[in-house]
Amino acid sequence: MSFKALIVNKDEAGAVTAGVETLDESRLPEGDVTVAVEYSTLNYKDGLCLGAGGGLVRTYPHVPGIDFAGTVTASDDARYKPGDKVVLTGWRVGEVWWGGYAQMARVKADWLVPLPQGLSARDAMAVGTAGFTAMLAVMALEDHGVTPQKGPVLVTGAAGGVGSVATAILAHLGYEVAAVTGRPEAAEYLAGLGASRIVAREDIAETVKRPLESENWAGCVDAVGGAMLARVLGQMKYGGSVAAVGLAGGAGLPATVIPFLLRGVNLLGIDSVMRPYEDRVRAWARIATDLPMDKLSDMIRPATLAELPELGAAILKGAVRGRVVVDVNA
Repeated sequence: MSFKALIVNKDEAGAVTAGVETLDESRLPEGDVTVAVEYSTLNYKDGLCLGAGGGLVRTYPHVPGIDFAGTVTASDDARYKPGDKVVLTGWRVGEVWWGGYAQMARVKADWLVPLPQGLSARDAMAVGTAGFTAMLAVMALEDHGVTPQKGPVLVTGAAGGVGSVATAILAHLGYEVAAVTGRPEAAEYLAGLGASRIVAREDIAETVKRPLESENWAGCVDAVGGAMLARVLGQMKYGGSVAAVGLAGGAGLPATVIPFLLRGVNLLGIDSVMRPYEDRVRAWARIATDLPMDKLSDMIRPATLAELPELGAAILKGAVRGRVVVDVNA
């Protein structure tokens, strides 16, 4: 059986090329479960893997795509049988292992999660790693006592994939959401997702000498890191929590320990790649109930496999808003 896949190659000079090819099923890697992929999506990591790799890709030729959803066609594991709907995010699939930019994938059973009732494969990829990470961040804030009654929640990088879904989830749960963006044209989009306030990036991007400022935020989902995260820590309410999900603004943290010592602020690291199975099931169940699917339509940009090299370059430049959903069969 043959299938289409987006193949990335690197020549001896280090030049990277990507294009759609037809492969035989025998080319699939080893694994317990074979899946007929229906949809994938585009994340920042995918942009790296479609280009020079950023050190993520080990061997070429390679099939990127860190997320996919589809239907099991063959399984050597009792947990899955042909016809089961499944979703995969993380586990370095699409980086070290062949991923979802193909009509077929073969992976370890431990990496899969049953697709929750009420979610289609397309819905799941409108969510993808970005939405899964956003839900993990919201759950972490809840687990540390953040409630709508305690005050507004800040979302940085709000027009990106994680920020968009976090904004929609938090608003749906009754939080007052303050959305940070450097793109004024995104204000209407963010308001449509439920943001009640738009914060200009320049108003919060720079560090200040004062380790503490006015107490503004009960919680924060931060996709930026760097100087912005440092600034936000000094603006948190007493006992507030920040869920750190990204580093679009840099990996450094030019902060002091004062917010932690004097206000009891919590800085919560959110990892979605190696997350245990039980957490994944819990998060996907919450996505099915607490993410308003009608809001997803405002975030989605459909794409085909052939369009991904260009879109991968765009996402690395911050030029992709919301979620790209890839129909691998188009």
